[in-house]
Amino acid sequence: MHTPATPEELAETLHRAASQGRAIVVQGNASRALMGGPIDDAGEIVSTTALRRVREYEPHDLTISVEAGLPWSDLTALLAENRQMIPLDPPGAVHATVGGVIASNSSGPRRRLYGTARDLVIGMTFATVEGKLVQSGGMVVKNVAGLDMAKLMIGSFGTLAAIATVNFKLQPMPESERSFLIAFRGPAEAAAARDRILASPLQPAAIDLLNPAAGHTVGNQAWLLAVRAGGNAAAVDRYERELAGLGDATAFEGALQQTLWGHIADFTPWFLGAHPDGAVVRVSCTLKELAAVVQSFPGPAVARAGSGVAYGYFPRAEDAASWLAGPGRQAGAAVIEYSPDPWKRTAELWPSPGGDLELMRRVKSLFDPANLLNRGRLYRRI
Repeated sequence: MHTPATPEELAETLHRAASQGRAIVVQGNASRALMGGPIDDAGEIVSTTALRRVREYEPHDLTISVEAGLPWSDLTALLAENRQMIPLDPPGAVHATVGGVIASNSSGPRRRLYGTARDLVIGMTFATVEGKLVQSGGMVVKNVAGLDMAKLMIGSFGTLAAIATVNFKLQPMPESERSFLIAFRGPAEAAAARDRILASPLQPAAIDLLNPAAGHTVGNQAWLLAVRAGGNAAAVDRYERELAGLGDATAFEGALQQTLWGHIADFTPWFLGAHPDGAVVRVSCTLKELAAVVQSFPGPAVARAGSGVAYGYFPRAEDAASWLAGPGRQAGAAVIEYSPDPWKRTAELWPSPGGDLELMRRVKSLFDPANLLNRGRLYRRI
């Protein structure tokens, strides 16, 4: 395994392997190994874990530039010292690196208010198989030049290039936060309450929907809306008053609140730890379709109820594949996001990639014409 210590060494390492026609695995801590597709056997493994420096941090400008191998937990702790944050809430953050989070486009509950990596990354440097370091964007929040190139890397699973550094715009932590679990008898009632929240002046950071099987893991086997509210004390008190009219609500603050959202954000690694042969299906759909999608899952389900993304959890990967192909399949674009190896090597992980796949393959051929980087990593399609 190669562990280059600088972006320049990273570029040199990729070029040396590529010039010999050797297939290359690019990874950080491999915390996303169960995510996406399997990587074909490669002649070279390149890890970014030695790239862990903070290159530039301007707390007053709300920007930071870090190397790809920096542990996400270290970045979070550093920013917390100045009451700042990058609110992506990636699952498995304790083991993830910055590059892994961005390359997999991981996000969590607070994407409803703050968006995904494409909204928070303002610049990037990445290394190509030609041995070049390409800089896109910069350290200015309003900088737009070259951002499209960086956005190509987000969610590419290292199939185009190796991320070396990432520049983020930061968010200040709210002055006060309070969270609520609101219980409902069924998905229709929960969806109606969600719609009332979205139509109101109140704009919470997160609105997640848990079905009874997922709700059971937080002590309430009902249909639950988990709502995370922030702002000044008066705003948080207003949330409590208005949400109380929607249903049976329980408020959480302090350590209990952090435990609640930590469990929701890490539901995927928690479930897969308990079910080594399990799989997770991700469905992207409209807000109107969301309740029906969640209801169609036979086991636990957690959804970003304000964003239209639902996650269904299956103890056996074969059951996920059957659901995806079966009559219970609901609307939306679906993928088996997490599954065990070697099962995923022959499974159909992304059954309906849509018309964009051909464009994605063209982009792949521009960056990596010999198809050497992370072969098969993008759900066995690229």
